[in-house]
Amino acid sequence: MEITTSKQGEVAVVALAGRFDAQSAGQVDQSLQANFQEGGRKLLVDMNRVEYVSSAGLRVLLAAAKKSGNLGGRMVLCGLQPYVLEVFEVAGFTSIFQILPDAASALQSF
Repeated sequence: MEITTSKQGEVAVVALAGRFDAQSAGQVDQSLQANFQEGGRKLLVDMNRVEYVSSAGLRVLLAAAKKSGNLGGRMVLCGLQPYVLEVFEVAGFTSIFQILPDAASALQSF
């Protein structure tokens, strides 16, 4: 899993690439939690280059979304590939997360 982080104003952008599974979930979780420890509340997770997501990946995203909400912020996902989006739909996560087509529209949503 490749993780790239950047800031766009008050929004932390975390771009993921590769397989988001049990092996990479801890690494992604650390990256997302680091944002909160630095005082960030607005989080954009760009999943344009994620080729697979497992239940471990879904758990990490759910925990980060809850944490962001508890801090008065929010988390938005973008760029999900069709097969990754299908996993979110089957798991019922499309009703939990705001999912937008690309990073530009996701950034504008904040």
